[in-house]
Amino acid sequence: MNNPVLACYGLAKSYLDGASKIEVLQHVDLEVNRSEMVAIVGSSGSGKSTLLHLLGGLDKPSHGRVILNGKNLQHLSEKEKCELRNHHLGFVYQFHHLLPEFSALENISMPLLIRGEEPEIIREKAAHLLEQIGLKNRMSHRLGQLSGGERQRVAIARALVADPLCVLADEPTGNLDPHNAERVLQLFFDLQKSLQTSVVMVTHDPIIAKRAQRIMRIEQGKLVEA
Repeated sequence: MNNPVLACYGLAKSYLDGASKIEVLQHVDLEVNRSEMVAIVGSSGSGKSTLLHLLGGLDKPSHGRVILNGKNLQHLSEKEKCELRNHHLGFVYQFHHLLPEFSALENISMPLLIRGEEPEIIREKAAHLLEQIGLKNRMSHRLGQLSGGERQRVAIARALVADPLCVLADEPTGNLDPHNAERVLQLFFDLQKSLQTSVVMVTHDPIIAKRAQRIMRIEQGKLVEA
């Protein structure tokens, strides 16, 4: 029996707006298998980013459960959730969320530093990924010295450096021009395949979504096959 690396069952999220209850997600079920890329599409405000935040344990569901590597996030303390995320999840956002005071190499190294790995191992892994993304000569450059496309490549390398089971990507090229977006996407897909990492990617672009193995759509708070 195939055990999903990341799954949610009966997931729901609602907010109170004054006296009104707004249901963003309702009874969402999703299983993500090893090395699988799943694209999630839907209109603006449909709950795509909310679903990613719930899957990553960054927000708490109103109902339902999220299972990461066989563990129910709702049964873990905040410290345990942070440790589980650090070992098994990577995150890529539309805006890179890198640390401007650090170099490209240092930014990529962050997940491994948090994990407490040996400095020599960290540097070797981060430098290897920098070479893979074509930024070997930008190792010591800070963010102000990198282009938008280069920064997003660094963000992707940071998400993958710790060999996560799954990467959650929220419009990872939405802030780039078409040429840089295609270069960054191709790099992302190539690394995903070579590392056999699962990916859940939110995108508004149907052309990008078609490159995934499975497409899901959020409609009126529910997740359905597209």
